[in-house]
Amino acid sequence: MIAVEDTVLVLLAAGRSKRFGDVGSKLDEEFLHKPLGAHVAVTLGAMPFARRLAVVGGARIDYSTHGFEIVHNDAPGEGMSRSVRLGVARAKEQGAAAVLLALADMPRVTAAHILRLFDASGGPETVVASSDGCEPKPPALFGRDRFDFLLSLHGDEGARDLVAAGKHVVTSPAELIDVDTQGELDQLRALLHTPERLATRSPTPPATRAGGHRSG
Repeated sequence: MIAVEDTVLVLLAAGRSKRFGDVGSKLDEEFLHKPLGAHVAVTLGAMPFARRLAVVGGARIDYSTHGFEIVHNDAPGEGMSRSVRLGVARAKEQGAAAVLLALADMPRVTAAHILRLFDASGGPETVVASSDGCEPKPPALFGRDRFDFLLSLHGDEGARDLVAAGKHVVTSPAELIDVDTQGELDQLRALLHTPERLATRSPTPPATRAGGHRSG
Protein backbone atom coordinates (compact mmCIF):
# COMPACT_ATOMS: atom_id res chain seq x y z
CA MET A 1 0.00 0.00 0.00
CA ILE A 2 1.22 3.50 -0.83
CA ALA A 3 1.79 5.69 2.22
CA VAL A 4 0.45 9.22 2.52
CA GLU A 5 3.88 10.25 3.79
CA ASP A 6 5.46 9.22 0.46
CA THR A 7 2.86 11.00 -1.68
CA VAL A 8 2.75 14.51 -3.09
CA LEU A 9 -0.63 16.21 -3.09
CA VAL A 10 -1.14 18.10 -6.35
CA LEU A 11 -4.02 20.56 -6.14
CA LEU A 12 -5.18 21.72 -9.57
CA ALA A 13 -6.36 25.32 -9.22
CA ALA A 14 -5.59 26.98 -12.56
CA GLY A 15 -8.86 26.61 -14.47
CA ARG A 16 -10.11 29.63 -16.41
CA SER A 17 -13.70 29.45 -15.06
CA LYS A 18 -15.07 29.86 -18.59
CA ARG A 19 -18.45 28.35 -17.75
CA PHE A 20 -18.88 30.25 -14.49
CA GLY A 21 -19.13 33.77 -15.87
CA ASP A 22 -17.15 36.99 -15.73
CA VAL A 23 -15.97 36.73 -12.11
CA GLY A 24 -12.22 36.40 -12.55
CA SER A 25 -11.87 33.02 -10.89
CA LYS A 26 -14.73 30.93 -9.49
CA LEU A 27 -12.32 29.67 -6.82
CA ASP A 28 -12.51 33.10 -5.12
CA GLU A 29 -16.30 32.90 -4.76
CA GLU A 30 -17.50 32.62 -1.15
CA PHE A 31 -18.77 29.25 0.05
CA LEU A 32 -19.32 28.49 3.74
CA HIS A 33 -17.46 31.67 4.73
CA LYS A 34 -14.26 30.93 2.84
CA PRO A 35 -13.21 30.92 -0.82
CA LEU A 36 -14.58 27.98 -2.77
CA GLY A 37 -11.09 26.93 -3.80
CA ALA A 38 -9.71 26.87 -0.24
CA HIS A 39 -11.90 24.05 1.08
CA VAL A 40 -9.86 21.11 -0.20
CA ALA A 41 -6.63 22.69 1.07
CA VAL A 42 -8.14 23.14 4.54
CA THR A 43 -9.85 19.73 4.63
CA LEU A 44 -6.65 17.85 3.78
CA GLY A 45 -4.47 20.06 5.97
CA ALA A 46 -3.89 17.44 8.67
CA MET A 47 -2.90 14.64 6.29
CA PRO A 48 0.89 14.02 6.37
CA PHE A 49 1.69 14.34 2.67
CA ALA A 50 5.38 14.45 1.77
CA ARG A 51 4.73 17.76 0.00
CA ARG A 52 1.83 19.85 -1.23
CA LEU A 53 1.80 21.56 -4.61
CA ALA A 54 -0.84 24.00 -5.83
CA VAL A 55 -0.86 24.59 -9.58
CA VAL A 56 -2.43 28.03 -9.83
CA GLY A 57 -3.68 30.48 -12.43
CA GLY A 58 -5.66 33.64 -11.75
CA ALA A 59 -7.26 32.92 -8.35
CA ARG A 60 -6.38 35.25 -5.48
CA ILE A 61 -6.14 32.45 -2.89
CA ASP A 62 -2.72 32.24 -1.25
CA TYR A 63 -2.22 28.49 -1.00
CA SER A 64 1.20 28.98 0.57
CA THR A 65 -0.56 29.83 3.84
CA HIS A 66 -1.93 26.27 3.77
CA GLY A 67 1.52 24.73 3.36
CA PHE A 68 1.58 24.49 -0.44
CA GLU A 69 4.45 25.14 -2.79
CA ILE A 70 3.10 27.28 -5.62
CA VAL A 71 3.51 26.16 -9.22
CA HIS A 72 2.33 28.77 -11.73
CA ASN A 73 0.51 27.72 -14.87
CA ASP A 74 1.03 30.66 -17.20
CA ALA A 75 -0.92 29.04 -20.04
CA PRO A 76 -4.15 27.61 -18.57
CA GLY A 77 -5.76 27.87 -21.98
CA GLU A 78 -3.78 24.79 -23.01
CA GLY A 79 -6.15 22.67 -20.91
CA MET A 80 -6.13 20.84 -17.60
CA SER A 81 -3.39 18.52 -18.84
CA ARG A 82 -0.84 21.36 -18.62
CA SER A 83 -1.57 21.73 -14.91
CA VAL A 84 -1.29 17.96 -14.48
CA ARG A 85 2.07 17.92 -16.25
CA LEU A 86 3.43 20.83 -14.20
CA GLY A 87 2.37 19.25 -10.91
CA VAL A 88 3.51 15.71 -11.73
CA ALA A 89 6.85 16.93 -13.11
CA ARG A 90 7.57 18.80 -9.89
CA ALA A 91 6.47 15.82 -7.77
CA LYS A 92 8.74 13.53 -9.81
CA GLU A 93 11.67 15.89 -9.22
CA GLN A 94 10.96 15.65 -5.50
CA GLY A 95 11.13 11.84 -5.55
CA ALA A 96 7.44 11.19 -4.88
CA ALA A 97 6.27 7.57 -4.71
CA ALA A 98 2.82 8.71 -5.84
CA VAL A 99 0.72 11.78 -6.55
CA LEU A 100 -2.79 12.51 -5.40
CA LEU A 101 -4.49 14.73 -7.99
CA ALA A 102 -7.28 16.81 -6.47
CA LEU A 103 -9.38 19.62 -7.94
CA ALA A 104 -9.84 22.91 -6.12
CA ASP A 105 -13.45 23.21 -7.35
CA MET A 106 -14.58 20.10 -5.40
CA PRO A 107 -15.18 21.64 -1.94
CA ARG A 108 -16.94 18.66 -0.30
CA VAL A 109 -14.18 16.05 -0.55
CA THR A 110 -13.34 14.56 2.87
CA ALA A 111 -10.09 13.31 4.37
CA ALA A 112 -11.84 10.04 5.23
CA HIS A 113 -12.50 9.38 1.55
CA ILE A 114 -8.91 10.21 0.61
CA LEU A 115 -7.67 7.68 3.18
CA ARG A 116 -9.86 5.06 1.53
CA LEU A 117 -8.10 5.75 -1.78
CA PHE A 118 -4.81 4.96 -0.07
CA ASP A 119 -6.29 1.81 1.52
CA ALA A 120 -7.14 0.60 -2.01
CA SER A 121 -3.66 1.31 -3.40
CA GLY A 122 -0.99 -1.21 -4.28
CA GLY A 123 2.50 -0.63 -5.61
CA PRO A 124 4.07 1.89 -7.98
CA GLU A 125 1.64 0.99 -10.79
CA THR A 126 -1.33 2.09 -8.68
CA VAL A 127 -4.31 3.90 -10.20
CA VAL A 128 -7.15 4.53 -7.75
CA ALA A 129 -9.95 6.97 -8.56
CA SER A 130 -13.05 8.20 -6.76
CA SER A 131 -16.50 7.19 -7.99
CA ASP A 132 -20.08 8.27 -7.40
CA GLY A 133 -21.23 4.75 -8.26
CA CYS A 134 -21.65 5.58 -11.94
CA GLU A 135 -18.30 6.80 -13.22
CA PRO A 136 -14.75 7.45 -12.00
CA LYS A 137 -13.82 10.98 -10.98
CA PRO A 138 -11.08 12.91 -9.18
CA PRO A 139 -9.54 12.87 -6.66
CA ALA A 140 -7.30 10.12 -7.98
CA LEU A 141 -4.10 8.47 -6.77
CA PHE A 142 -1.31 7.51 -9.19
CA GLY A 143 1.84 5.53 -8.36
CA ARG A 144 5.20 6.64 -9.75
CA ASP A 145 5.11 4.11 -12.61
CA ARG A 146 2.19 6.16 -14.02
CA PHE A 147 4.02 9.49 -13.97
CA ASP A 148 5.39 9.27 -17.52
CA PHE A 149 1.89 8.62 -18.87
CA LEU A 150 0.52 11.66 -17.01
CA LEU A 151 3.40 13.74 -18.36
CA SER A 152 2.43 12.75 -21.91
CA LEU A 153 -1.07 14.27 -21.72
CA HIS A 154 -1.89 17.31 -23.88
CA GLY A 155 -4.76 19.76 -24.31
CA ASP A 156 -7.99 18.65 -22.67
CA GLU A 157 -6.94 15.02 -23.04
CA GLY A 158 -7.52 13.16 -19.81
CA ALA A 159 -6.45 9.88 -18.28
CA ARG A 160 -9.92 8.42 -18.82
CA ASP A 161 -8.85 5.03 -20.18
CA LEU A 162 -6.15 4.64 -17.55
CA VAL A 163 -8.51 5.61 -14.75
CA ALA A 164 -11.29 3.36 -16.08
CA ALA A 165 -8.94 0.37 -15.86
CA GLY A 166 -7.90 1.18 -12.28
CA LYS A 167 -9.62 0.70 -8.95
CA HIS A 168 -12.61 2.86 -8.02
CA VAL A 169 -13.59 3.84 -4.48
CA VAL A 170 -17.28 4.72 -4.26
CA THR A 171 -18.52 7.56 -2.08
CA SER A 172 -21.59 9.77 -1.90
CA PRO A 173 -22.25 11.75 -5.10
CA ALA A 174 -22.62 14.86 -2.91
CA GLU A 175 -18.98 14.53 -1.87
CA LEU A 176 -17.82 14.58 -5.48
CA ILE A 177 -19.77 17.61 -6.69
CA ASP A 178 -17.57 19.93 -8.68
CA VAL A 179 -18.56 23.53 -9.30
CA ASP A 180 -18.28 24.67 -12.91
CA THR A 181 -21.18 27.16 -13.12
CA GLN A 182 -22.88 29.75 -10.93
CA GLY A 183 -25.98 27.56 -10.96
CA GLU A 184 -24.05 24.62 -9.53
CA LEU A 185 -22.69 26.81 -6.74
CA ASP A 186 -26.24 28.04 -6.07
CA GLN A 187 -27.44 24.46 -5.81
CA LEU A 188 -24.63 23.48 -3.46
CA ARG A 189 -25.38 26.44 -1.21
CA ALA A 190 -29.05 25.50 -1.16
CA LEU A 191 -28.25 21.86 -0.49
CA LEU A 192 -26.26 22.82 2.60
CA HIS A 193 -28.79 25.48 3.73
CA THR A 194 -26.16 28.19 3.85
CA PRO A 195 -27.02 31.90 4.21
CA GLU A 196 -25.58 32.71 0.78
CA ARG A 197 -28.53 30.98 -0.93
CA LEU A 198 -30.75 33.96 -0.12
CA ALA A 199 -28.85 36.14 -2.57
CA THR A 200 -28.48 33.67 -5.42
CA ARG A 201 -30.41 32.59 -8.45
CA SER A 202 -32.46 29.43 -8.85
CA PRO A 203 -30.21 26.34 -8.83
CA THR A 204 -29.61 24.09 -11.78
CA PRO A 205 -28.56 20.43 -11.63
CA PRO A 206 -24.81 19.81 -11.43
CA ALA A 207 -22.97 18.37 -14.42
CA THR A 208 -21.13 15.10 -14.05
CA ARG A 209 -17.42 14.73 -14.69
CA ALA A 210 -15.85 12.00 -16.75
CA GLY A 211 -12.94 9.95 -15.52
CA GLY A 212 -10.39 12.20 -17.18
CA HIS A 213 -9.60 15.82 -16.42
CA ARG A 214 -10.92 18.90 -18.11
CA SER A 215 -10.66 22.61 -17.66
CA GLY A 216 -13.51 24.57 -16.17
